[in-house]
Amino acid sequence: MQLALTEEEAAFREEMRTFFTTKIPQEIRDTIASGRHVGKDGIVETQRILNEAGLAVPNWPVEWGGQDWSPLQRHIWHEEMQLACVPPPLAFNANMVGPVIANFGSQEQKEKFLPKTANLDIWWCQGFSEPEAGSDLASLRTTAVRDGADWVINGQKAWTTLGQHADWIFVLCRTDPEAPKKQAGISFILCPMDAEGVTLRPVQLIDGSYEVNEVFFEDVRVPAENLVGEENAGWSYAKFLLGNERVGVAPVGATKRVLADAKEIAVQTGQIEDPLVAAQIIDLENELLALELTALRVVASSADGKPHPASSVLKLKGTELQQAVSELVVDLGGPLALASGAGEGSDVPTWARVAVPTYLNLRKASIYGGSNEVQRQIIAGTILGL
Repeated sequence: MQLALTEEEAAFREEMRTFFTTKIPQEIRDTIASGRHVGKDGIVETQRILNEAGLAVPNWPVEWGGQDWSPLQRHIWHEEMQLACVPPPLAFNANMVGPVIANFGSQEQKEKFLPKTANLDIWWCQGFSEPEAGSDLASLRTTAVRDGADWVINGQKAWTTLGQHADWIFVLCRTDPEAPKKQAGISFILCPMDAEGVTLRPVQLIDGSYEVNEVFFEDVRVPAENLVGEENAGWSYAKFLLGNERVGVAPVGATKRVLADAKEIAVQTGQIEDPLVAAQIIDLENELLALELTALRVVASSADGKPHPASSVLKLKGTELQQAVSELVVDLGGPLALASGAGEGSDVPTWARVAVPTYLNLRKASIYGGSNEVQRQIIAGTILGL
């Protein structure tokens, strides 16, 4: 899809495209293009390059590094970044805790955390899900009890993505167990990962990687000023954060790029001559067009800390398309896709070797950010009025 752009918007697209393809190291971009992971160092290096150019956190307030861009400019920035195989700014920093602190934090918290968060001098991780509180997040049991000048945290968090790299974790804690509704009585607290009583345990995923972790809190003390916003108002901040997260988990540009690569593979291998393969590719291209238009509507309609309800549509459809495209690549690989354990010297092309691990890893996409089943409930209630 090519949007009908004004001259100024077309110039902006070219500016973004030129920056991403010339300022980000080619080695990092090649790693992303091949379907491999760049690791912590590559993510940090990229975000610091972006931040120096004012391109790391354009959705933040201007005074904290944001850009006064139109929704279309933000969309172009995001799409061109993905098309250029540039690792996006770390979501936990740029799309989650950063906007929460910027909108609801104290001035002291903004000054202490936002510059370092934008520059990835602090790596954040997310302490939301628990063994008994995943999609039903309001059932969380981790507690924080006020004791003098501290909060004392006890409990467990699950599926903490990239927590092994994190310096800080933002934690949803139950601070009023007697609240009449389970959504009430929850607070948003910032905790250093090296605090006494914090233990991190890695979890091996189905593709063999160690991307997520369990985090345990045993009488962990953090200063009272690490509470963001008001006590017992954390559920509102969590909804604000999850609205941003659901927009971010629909990577339109990256999915378009992978689909374009799959189409080229189909052409090179002659599989495009199969009417079923051709029809599948066309269907996915049309679905991606609809997703891109939905993304534009969501970004344009989100304001005042209240993301558009259609962010749930974006999350639902975006993750379904991610998974569908990854499945297409596996199908195109056929027997070659079974060679995921092959080394760099293998005759099997890289795209085929990473096809199955990528497919398996993306099974998580319909769970994180609020499971797709829950998103359907939200859509039914807030959009369809059922």
